[in-house]
Amino acid sequence: MAPTRRDRQEQRGVGRRALLAGTAALGAAAAVGGASGCSRVQEGDSLERLRSQGTVRLGIAGEIPFGYIGKDGEFTGEAPELAKVIFKRLGIDSVQPVATEFGSLIPGLNSQQFDVVSAGMYINKERCQQVIFADPEYQMLDAFIVRKGNPKNLRSYEDVVKAKARFATGTGYAEIGYATAAGYPEKDIIILQDQVAGLNAVESGRADVFAGTALTVREVVKKSRRAEATEAFAPVVDGKKKIDGGGFAFRPVDTELRDAFNQEIHKMKASGELFRILRPFGFTEKEMTTMTAKELCAV
Repeated sequence: MAPTRRDRQEQRGVGRRALLAGTAALGAAAAVGGASGCSRVQEGDSLERLRSQGTVRLGIAGEIPFGYIGKDGEFTGEAPELAKVIFKRLGIDSVQPVATEFGSLIPGLNSQQFDVVSAGMYINKERCQQVIFADPEYQMLDAFIVRKGNPKNLRSYEDVVKAKARFATGTGYAEIGYATAAGYPEKDIIILQDQVAGLNAVESGRADVFAGTALTVREVVKKSRRAEATEAFAPVVDGKKKIDGGGFAFRPVDTELRDAFNQEIHKMKASGELFRILRPFGFTEKEMTTMTAKELCAV
């Protein structure tokens, strides 16, 4: 039940809507290309195909700091910058980001609108039934956007349930499941487009709290005078604290491409290069991880 109007305050930051507007033609072209080429790319060595093409299409969701348009009008963010380095080493010179809604990323990947997806996407059992993941490049806790001073004292999903707070989160976000696991009625969750819309909803009083990753939440409230981020916390599911990990997703048939990508991720973790790439986008050493996709797919 997303609001029908979005506050103009979104213009203060570069959010998913700005990215989509700036790349509508690109996304349309990629969709057409994917549709027309379906019969050609269903089979065969995807890594060699991409090397031959010289371009990999990267599905992103226009979310700071994972993938967005910078002040210079160019695509940037953790995902595009990391993808540029890794795919270059795999013999693919160009990364073409394609923007879509977060909830459309996996369907778009499997319908061949993109070759790979990275958008701050958590690796979990449900998604692992649809795509295959490289090992995560980061781990992440959750946090809330709340009004200044946190008047309802909301620091966990259980607090949200007890306070009967108006709870919002993003389309397709894992936080939907965390809220319902704590006992929040799914029918009452306000689903918004992204964290910028979440900030606007909290600032305007349409929601008491917006849940997202700790990183996106702390970035989006930096310039707000009416909202703040809570301390990061681990959601509790079935009595256990859950730490998430995010990684690049591939079609199930593209195991060779995923494995080659994985090898580069592990080299970069070992050398410290991965952290050096992610650090300018707000990642800290605490968000580096040794978790594997296999571990995360099992929980």
